[in-house]
Amino acid sequence: MMARVLVVDDAAFMRKMVTDVVSGGGHDVVGEAGDGVEAVERFRELRPDVITLDITMPQKDGLAALKDIIAVDPGAKVVMCSALGQESKVLESIKLGAKDFVVKPFEADRVLSAIQKALG
Repeated sequence: MMARVLVVDDAAFMRKMVTDVVSGGGHDVVGEAGDGVEAVERFRELRPDVITLDITMPQKDGLAALKDIIAVDPGAKVVMCSALGQESKVLESIKLGAKDFVVKPFEADRVLSAIQKALG
């Protein structure tokens, strides 16, 4: 199933990497955001099927953005992206409602399987 995906990461090269993987997997990247504040705005505006959400970002981190997104839409399908060593934040994000997570450096197959899992 093809999904409309919003890619959120504060690093432009990471957004590009995720976008390339997602597009290569047959999904449609409908938007990008560089921080948590923008992520929530773009989510409201675009209503994507799935969001890939980086945990560590300026202004509003991924956990705070996740809370806001779930508040807007409790059914939102969010895949968290984390660096190694962020296990506690990953666990917290799952409790808050994230569907899955991927750890950097990303493996393309893992990103795509997380999106499929989020889609249910």
